[in-house]
Amino acid sequence: MSLQEPSADAATPSAGAEAWVVPVKCIKDEKRDLPFFQSSEAYARIVSYILALNAAVLNRKVSDPLPESEAKTLDDWITLVPPKKDPQRFGNLAFRDYIHLFEEKATSLQEALLPARLHPAIQELSPYLTQSMGHGTRIDYGSGHELDFVAWLCCLEMIGFLQHEDHAAVVLKIFVRYLELVRKLQRVYQLEPAGSHGVWGLDDYQFLPYLWGSAQLRDHPRLKPISIMQTQLLEDYAEEYLYFRAIQSIHQTKRGPFHEHSPVLFEISGVPHWTKVNSGMIKMYKAEVLNKFPVVQHLLFGSLLPWRPADSPQDMAPPAPSS
Repeated sequence: MSLQEPSADAATPSAGAEAWVVPVKCIKDEKRDLPFFQSSEAYARIVSYILALNAAVLNRKVSDPLPESEAKTLDDWITLVPPKKDPQRFGNLAFRDYIHLFEEKATSLQEALLPARLHPAIQELSPYLTQSMGHGTRIDYGSGHELDFVAWLCCLEMIGFLQHEDHAAVVLKIFVRYLELVRKLQRVYQLEPAGSHGVWGLDDYQFLPYLWGSAQLRDHPRLKPISIMQTQLLEDYAEEYLYFRAIQSIHQTKRGPFHEHSPVLFEISGVPHWTKVNSGMIKMYKAEVLNKFPVVQHLLFGSLLPWRPADSPQDMAPPAPSS
């Protein structure tokens, strides 16, 4: 279904408080629930949204002038909960305090962000936002938390706060700020990767910077996939392109030869064209994130991301290259 045309049971801006529900966990059994999720309306809406954002950032830079809805950065909150001074082997325990504070502030944060008529929707929105920062008990972060943030953004569009024309700004402004925040969380609190595939994973923490980042670079006249191997190009273009910033972030946190600690990204750098990288990233995202039980088992479902069969199947193919 189209995100611009919510089904009758989807909550809308004019709906009363009774239209909103607190989303719940539904993916409990891998063999039973994961196949259902892959054919669900929630899955279709998430995939449709990710592909729409992918199309919106084709050949766009972060600095491009874009229409942008109001958004609020959470970056300053880190300073409210400094890391504990005692060293911890697997993450800083102060992160639990950060998540607790974040959960306490989430409602007021969204009340400041949304018009009053949409405040009743916050009960449905909040769990996606709070889960997007990482897991306070396990002190970890991974692509499942990144998915929660995308789900929150998707829901903001479904209730009418974000619009279709905001798509490019959602990625290049809001999502970019989110990435910098969670990268700081990862560094400051020494977060463990959640559900990491180790050296054979794409990235310890993120996925979508590579998917949307490769769309940004699709027809770039100079930068090619192999360009990520040149340190100076990373420095020159990291602020403009999500893909380059993600590679730069890896270099800032890992030591040793790139082909040893990031063999998958190294192999992808040998692909001749960004179009093929982008289509491969979309397929990989489906296989390694949306189709992985450890990643999606914590995703929640409500009126906006419904746990029911999809109205129509969604194609995972990326937009066709322009001639």
